[in-house]
Amino acid sequence: MIPAYMEGDSVLLVLERIRESTTIENEVIVVVDDTTDSTAPHVLAVSERHPNVRLVVNRVGRGPANAIKAGIADAKAPVVVVTMADGCDDPGQIDQLTRLVERGVVVAAASRYARSGQQVGGPLLKGMMSRVAGLTLYLFARVGTRDATNSFKAYSRAFLDEVGIESDRGFEIGIELVAKARRYRQPVAEVPTIWLDRAIGESNFKLVAWLPRYLRWYAYAFGPRKRLLDGGR
Repeated sequence: MIPAYMEGDSVLLVLERIRESTTIENEVIVVVDDTTDSTAPHVLAVSERHPNVRLVVNRVGRGPANAIKAGIADAKAPVVVVTMADGCDDPGQIDQLTRLVERGVVVAAASRYARSGQQVGGPLLKGMMSRVAGLTLYLFARVGTRDATNSFKAYSRAFLDEVGIESDRGFEIGIELVAKARRYRQPVAEVPTIWLDRAIGESNFKLVAWLPRYLRWYAYAFGPRKRLLDGGR
Protein backbone atom coordinates (compact mmCIF):
# COMPACT_ATOMS: atom_id res chain seq x y z
CA MET A 1 0.00 0.00 0.00
CA ILE A 2 1.08 3.55 -0.80
CA PRO A 3 0.23 6.65 1.26
CA ALA A 4 0.13 9.62 -1.09
CA TYR A 5 -0.24 13.37 -0.75
CA MET A 6 -0.47 15.68 -3.76
CA GLU A 7 1.77 13.54 -5.97
CA GLY A 8 -0.16 14.37 -9.15
CA ASP A 9 0.78 12.37 -12.23
CA SER A 10 4.18 11.41 -10.76
CA VAL A 11 2.37 8.50 -9.07
CA LEU A 12 1.90 6.95 -12.52
CA LEU A 13 5.58 6.09 -12.82
CA VAL A 14 5.56 4.47 -9.37
CA LEU A 15 2.50 2.38 -10.24
CA GLU A 16 4.03 1.34 -13.55
CA ARG A 17 7.28 0.28 -11.89
CA ILE A 18 5.38 -1.79 -9.35
CA ARG A 19 3.40 -3.49 -12.12
CA GLU A 20 6.56 -4.28 -14.07
CA SER A 21 8.58 -5.43 -11.04
CA THR A 22 6.20 -7.68 -9.12
CA THR A 23 5.43 -11.26 -10.08
CA ILE A 24 3.29 -12.40 -7.15
CA GLU A 25 -0.45 -11.78 -7.14
CA ASN A 26 -1.14 -8.47 -5.42
CA GLU A 27 -3.41 -5.52 -4.90
CA VAL A 28 -1.99 -2.00 -4.95
CA ILE A 29 -3.78 0.36 -2.58
CA VAL A 30 -3.09 4.08 -2.86
CA VAL A 31 -4.39 6.07 0.11
CA VAL A 32 -5.22 9.78 -0.04
CA ASP A 33 -6.75 12.04 2.59
CA ASP A 34 -9.58 13.14 0.30
CA THR A 35 -10.71 12.90 -3.31
CA THR A 36 -9.48 16.42 -4.11
CA ASP A 37 -5.89 15.20 -3.75
CA SER A 38 -4.08 15.59 -7.09
CA THR A 39 -3.04 11.92 -6.91
CA ALA A 40 -6.61 10.60 -6.95
CA PRO A 41 -7.67 11.02 -10.61
CA HIS A 42 -4.49 9.38 -11.88
CA VAL A 43 -4.94 6.36 -9.62
CA LEU A 44 -8.58 6.04 -10.68
CA ALA A 45 -7.55 6.13 -14.33
CA VAL A 46 -5.02 3.33 -13.77
CA SER A 47 -7.57 1.28 -11.82
CA GLU A 48 -9.83 1.19 -14.89
CA ARG A 49 -7.10 -0.68 -16.80
CA HIS A 50 -5.68 -2.64 -13.85
CA PRO A 51 -8.36 -3.80 -11.37
CA ASN A 52 -5.76 -4.71 -8.74
CA VAL A 53 -5.03 -0.98 -8.28
CA ARG A 54 -7.43 0.72 -5.87
CA LEU A 55 -7.85 4.20 -4.46
CA VAL A 56 -8.73 4.38 -0.76
CA VAL A 57 -9.81 7.58 0.97
CA ASN A 58 -8.38 7.86 4.47
CA ARG A 59 -11.19 8.10 7.04
CA VAL A 60 -8.93 7.55 10.06
CA GLY A 61 -7.42 11.05 10.21
CA ARG A 62 -5.11 13.21 8.15
CA GLY A 63 -1.40 12.53 7.84
CA PRO A 64 0.86 9.68 6.69
CA ALA A 65 0.50 7.48 9.78
CA ASN A 66 -3.28 7.51 9.55
CA ALA A 67 -3.12 6.95 5.79
CA ILE A 68 -0.97 3.87 6.34
CA LYS A 69 -3.37 2.59 8.99
CA ALA A 70 -6.31 3.14 6.64
CA GLY A 71 -4.55 1.23 3.88
CA ILE A 72 -3.64 -1.65 6.17
CA ALA A 73 -7.22 -1.86 7.43
CA ASP A 74 -8.50 -2.03 3.86
CA ALA A 75 -5.95 -4.59 2.65
CA LYS A 76 -7.11 -8.16 2.15
CA ALA A 77 -3.78 -9.99 1.86
CA PRO A 78 -1.99 -11.73 4.76
CA VAL A 79 1.16 -9.72 3.94
CA VAL A 80 1.11 -5.93 3.69
CA VAL A 81 3.96 -4.02 2.05
CA VAL A 82 4.26 -0.29 2.71
CA THR A 83 6.11 1.70 0.07
CA MET A 84 6.23 5.39 -0.74
CA ALA A 85 4.67 7.37 -3.60
CA ASP A 86 7.82 9.41 -4.23
CA GLY A 87 9.67 6.74 -6.21
CA CYS A 88 12.55 6.48 -3.71
CA ASP A 89 11.96 2.77 -2.97
CA ASP A 90 12.94 -0.11 -5.24
CA PRO A 91 9.72 -1.93 -6.27
CA GLY A 92 11.81 -4.85 -7.46
CA GLN A 93 12.17 -5.86 -3.80
CA ILE A 94 8.45 -6.10 -3.03
CA ASP A 95 8.36 -9.80 -3.96
CA GLN A 96 11.45 -10.55 -1.87
CA LEU A 97 10.11 -8.75 1.20
CA THR A 98 6.76 -10.51 0.85
CA ARG A 99 8.38 -13.93 0.60
CA LEU A 100 10.33 -13.32 3.81
CA VAL A 101 7.11 -12.67 5.70
CA GLU A 102 5.50 -15.72 4.12
CA ARG A 103 8.45 -17.73 5.43
CA GLY A 104 7.82 -16.61 9.01
CA VAL A 105 9.21 -13.19 9.91
CA VAL A 106 6.70 -10.59 11.09
CA VAL A 107 8.62 -7.62 9.66
CA ALA A 108 10.83 -7.66 6.56
CA ALA A 109 12.75 -4.41 6.17
CA ALA A 110 14.42 -2.91 3.13
CA SER A 111 17.67 -1.66 4.67
CA ARG A 112 19.77 1.23 3.38
CA TYR A 113 22.41 0.45 6.00
CA ALA A 114 22.86 -3.28 5.48
CA ARG A 115 25.95 -4.40 3.57
CA SER A 116 25.58 -3.42 -0.12
CA GLY A 117 22.70 -1.10 0.79
CA GLN A 118 22.95 2.60 0.04
CA GLN A 119 21.20 5.93 0.43
CA VAL A 120 21.69 8.29 -2.49
CA GLY A 121 20.80 11.92 -1.86
CA GLY A 122 18.39 13.32 0.71
CA PRO A 123 19.00 15.75 3.60
CA LEU A 124 22.34 15.10 5.31
CA LEU A 125 21.09 15.58 8.89
CA LYS A 126 18.09 13.32 8.39
CA GLY A 127 20.30 10.63 6.87
CA MET A 128 22.84 10.79 9.69
CA MET A 129 20.18 10.59 12.39
CA SER A 130 18.47 7.68 10.66
CA ARG A 131 21.74 5.80 10.27
CA VAL A 132 22.76 6.29 13.92
CA ALA A 133 19.31 5.28 15.17
CA GLY A 134 19.26 2.21 12.95
CA LEU A 135 22.73 0.96 13.83
CA THR A 136 22.38 1.51 17.58
CA LEU A 137 19.02 -0.28 17.62
CA TYR A 138 20.56 -3.14 15.65
CA LEU A 139 23.65 -3.46 17.84
CA PHE A 140 22.24 -2.78 21.30
CA ALA A 141 18.50 -3.53 21.15
CA ARG A 142 19.00 -6.37 18.62
CA VAL A 143 15.94 -5.43 16.58
CA GLY A 144 16.97 -7.52 13.55
CA THR A 145 17.47 -4.68 11.06
CA ARG A 146 19.95 -1.83 10.68
CA ASP A 147 17.26 0.40 9.21
CA ALA A 148 14.34 0.54 11.63
CA THR A 149 13.25 3.99 10.43
CA ASN A 150 12.80 3.15 6.75
CA SER A 151 9.11 2.99 5.82
CA PHE A 152 9.66 0.42 3.05
CA LYS A 153 8.75 -2.77 4.89
CA ALA A 154 6.55 -5.85 4.62
CA TYR A 155 4.42 -6.90 7.59
CA SER A 156 2.53 -9.95 8.72
CA ARG A 157 -1.12 -8.94 8.88
CA ALA A 158 -1.63 -11.30 11.84
CA PHE A 159 1.16 -9.52 13.73
CA LEU A 160 -0.35 -6.10 12.98
CA ASP A 161 -3.75 -7.26 14.20
CA GLU A 162 -2.16 -8.55 17.39
CA VAL A 163 0.01 -5.59 18.41
CA GLY A 164 -1.92 -2.72 16.81
CA ILE A 165 -0.54 0.58 15.53
CA GLU A 166 -0.37 3.57 17.84
CA SER A 167 1.41 6.08 15.58
CA ASP A 168 -0.97 8.81 14.43
CA ARG A 169 0.99 11.54 12.63
CA GLY A 170 4.25 10.89 10.79
CA PHE A 171 6.16 8.00 9.27
CA GLU A 172 7.20 6.55 12.63
CA ILE A 173 5.13 3.40 12.05
CA GLY A 174 8.24 1.67 10.67
CA ILE A 175 10.23 2.06 13.87
CA GLU A 176 7.15 1.40 16.03
CA LEU A 177 6.55 -2.02 14.51
CA VAL A 178 10.20 -3.02 14.55
CA ALA A 179 10.35 -2.03 18.23
CA LYS A 180 7.19 -4.02 18.97
CA ALA A 181 8.55 -7.06 17.15
CA ARG A 182 11.63 -6.92 19.37
CA ARG A 183 9.59 -6.49 22.56
CA TYR A 184 7.27 -9.36 21.60
CA ARG A 185 10.15 -11.64 20.59
CA GLN A 186 9.08 -11.89 16.97
CA PRO A 187 11.53 -12.36 14.06
CA VAL A 188 12.60 -9.44 11.87
CA ALA A 189 14.69 -9.76 8.70
CA GLU A 190 16.25 -7.28 6.31
CA VAL A 191 17.41 -7.11 2.72
CA PRO A 192 19.81 -4.43 1.45
CA THR A 193 18.23 -1.71 -0.63
CA ILE A 194 19.40 1.31 -2.61
CA TRP A 195 17.26 4.32 -1.77
CA LEU A 196 17.28 7.19 -4.26
CA ASP A 197 16.12 10.66 -3.28
CA ARG A 198 13.02 11.79 -5.15
CA ALA A 199 13.65 13.54 -8.45
CA ILE A 200 10.22 15.23 -8.71
CA GLY A 201 8.38 17.29 -6.11
CA GLU A 202 9.20 17.97 -2.49
CA SER A 203 9.36 15.63 0.47
CA ASN A 204 6.49 15.69 2.98
CA PHE A 205 8.79 14.55 5.79
CA LYS A 206 8.69 16.89 8.83
CA LEU A 207 11.83 16.09 10.84
CA VAL A 208 11.41 18.56 13.72
CA ALA A 209 7.70 17.92 14.24
CA TRP A 210 8.00 14.13 14.15
CA LEU A 211 11.33 13.61 15.94
CA PRO A 212 9.79 13.21 19.44
CA ARG A 213 7.64 10.38 18.13
CA TYR A 214 10.63 8.61 16.64
CA LEU A 215 12.47 8.99 19.96
CA ARG A 216 9.53 7.48 21.82
CA TRP A 217 9.68 4.26 19.79
CA TYR A 218 13.47 4.23 19.85
CA ALA A 219 13.35 4.14 23.65
CA TYR A 220 10.50 1.61 23.60
CA ALA A 221 12.66 -0.90 21.73
CA PHE A 222 14.96 -1.21 24.76
CA GLY A 223 12.15 -2.18 27.14
CA PRO A 224 11.45 -5.62 28.65
CA ARG A 225 10.14 -8.45 26.53
CA LYS A 226 6.41 -9.11 26.22
CA ARG A 227 4.31 -12.05 25.08
CA LEU A 228 1.78 -12.25 22.27
CA LEU A 229 -1.54 -13.92 22.96
CA ASP A 230 -1.46 -16.10 19.85
CA GLY A 231 2.13 -15.88 18.65
CA GLY A 232 1.42 -13.23 16.00
CA ARG A 233 1.04 -15.76 13.20
